Amino acid sequence: QVQLVESGGGTVQAGGSLRLSCAPSGRTFSRDAMGWFRQAPGKEREFVAAISWNGGATYYAGSVKGRFTISRDNAKNTMYLQMNILKPEDTAVYYCAADPITNSGRYSQTGSWSYWGQGTQVTVSS
Repeated sequence: QVQLVESGGGTVQAGGSLRLSCAPSGRTFSRDAMGWFRQAPGKEREFVAAISWNGGATYYAGSVKGRFTISRDNAKNTMYLQMNILKPEDTAVYYCAADPITNSGRYSQTGSWSYWGQGTQVTVSS
């Protein structure tokens, strides 16, 4: 069974940092694009960042650009999201996603992704 497992969430004060990890199991995702989404209470799931299969291209939502960095290590079959200068509005459940999608114009759409993790909670206190 293919699974994506997120880790690294927690509670941090505003201005702090966290690093999320996504470790797939069941198959390798080294040829798939991967991404991060988040969902705050009462809101729809929104795009955060995405990375191409070889890490050569990255994409960010405007709200996190300059603060978050997405990366991947295909040798370890793991993707990361380094989150710096966290704000209370970053509080959400963060989900990783994967898909062999190649059209970067579709990365921001939740319906473009076939595989999802269960999510990890990130809480930023003011």
